[in-house]
Amino acid sequence: MHIQNQENRETSGRELCNQAFIWDDHCGFEMTPDAPIAPLLKPWRDAGIDYFSINVYYDPVHWTRCLENISALRRRIPLEAPWCRIVTSVADIDAAHASRQAAVTFDIEGMNALNGRIDLVQTYYELGVRHMLFAYNINNLAGAGCHDEDTGLTDFGRAVIDEMNRVGMIIDCSHSGFKTTMEAMQRSCAPVVFSHSNAFALTAHGRNVRDEQIRACAETGGVVGINGLNLFLGDGDQSQASSVARHVAYMADLVGPEHVGISLDYDPPIQVDKNGVVGNGIEAVLADNPDYWPPEAGYDRPIDFLELTRLPDVCEALIKTGFVDDEIINILGGNFRRVAEQVWK
Repeated sequence: MHIQNQENRETSGRELCNQAFIWDDHCGFEMTPDAPIAPLLKPWRDAGIDYFSINVYYDPVHWTRCLENISALRRRIPLEAPWCRIVTSVADIDAAHASRQAAVTFDIEGMNALNGRIDLVQTYYELGVRHMLFAYNINNLAGAGCHDEDTGLTDFGRAVIDEMNRVGMIIDCSHSGFKTTMEAMQRSCAPVVFSHSNAFALTAHGRNVRDEQIRACAETGGVVGINGLNLFLGDGDQSQASSVARHVAYMADLVGPEHVGISLDYDPPIQVDKNGVVGNGIEAVLADNPDYWPPEAGYDRPIDFLELTRLPDVCEALIKTGFVDDEIINILGGNFRRVAEQVWK
């Protein structure tokens, strides 16, 4: 466990957040091509997030929705959310930061988005997708999900890894089966991430990752991002900042703080569609695709998301745990940035 002398310490969690470049590797909201962009992205602006990756697709919806969402974001972010800048390189991130804009890229949760065509990997990369998961909870033609029979990678999945390595897209193992992720990390010639996964040793849930996965990720040079969902943190009805810090500390003790990040998977509770209807867009998808969220895994209980504005509280908990300032600053963003510098082309 991290232990240091906290006497005479002057830096607060809020001050560390102000000093750090904050990198959120995965936004958890339900993206649709017609929803107003500004209300969706406003929580990241209000929380002072410097970089965030927008989830543009997950396996339960038709693969063409991925292209529709990307197209909508690329056209409308400059018009509706000019405080953001879509970036394609680390140099672009720095330029956005210098202009006081949040840097934005995209991610894909599940290789159904490829529709069986490896050619789409490069297309998505050129459109701004910088990491992609194998599967979203259940199996697809690339590999296994974390709530399904773990059949491992398919030949298609292995070919996709090779293509992602070639173009510079980061391989993301969140939501995927144990065997699938272990095979993927062994095959990849570049660092691999779990963008938003917590420690199974602390909370025994299928979405969380085991020590072997955490160690294998670190061996690739990658990072595991801790999310803020009560179900995966092991919390009751409300997610706790201290629980996020507990999962961070566990992984840091296991593989070193340089291989841990924070990626809250935040889903704003209120969204407004083009007709002014208030709601959360995921309800219809949940109702139509129950297999992706099995009730026996706890998805029938209320899900709470730690708000982005609670990051200073997470930092305070990390300080109390014994992390030094530089470690916390890297956990907030430097570690994920390092992976981008190594993988993106």
